[in-house]
Amino acid sequence: MLTDFLPILVLFLVAAFIAVFVIVVSSLLGPRKSTARKLAPYESGMEPIGPAITRIPVKFYVVAMLFIVFDIEVVFFFPYALVFRELGVPGLIGFGVFFLVLIAGFIYEWKKGALKWE
Repeated sequence: MLTDFLPILVLFLVAAFIAVFVIVVSSLLGPRKSTARKLAPYESGMEPIGPAITRIPVKFYVVAMLFIVFDIEVVFFFPYALVFRELGVPGLIGFGVFFLVLIAGFIYEWKKGALKWE
C-alpha cells in the first residue's frame, strides 16, 4: 500500500531538490555588489517620492472583500439561468430567497457606509 505513494514521494523529492539547487546556484552565480540605486524602490524610472512602505487604509481592504463576496455571489446567477426552466417554481423560490439575501446584504453594507470612498 505504501508503494502507491512512492511516485508522490519521488515527485516531492525532485521538487525540493530543484528548489534548493536553484537557490544555491543563484546565490553562487548572482551579483553581489549592491548600490544605493539598486536598493532604491523602483517607481517607473522616476525618483521615488516619500517612503516606499506606506500604511494603506483598512477601508480599501473592506471594499475589496465586499467586491469579491458580491462578485462570487453574482456568479451563481449563471448556472441558474442555464437550468431555470427545469427547476420550475421551487427553483424560482430558492433563487428568489438567494437574491433577497444578496440584496439585503448589499443594502446593509450601503447603510453602514462601507461603500463610501473617501
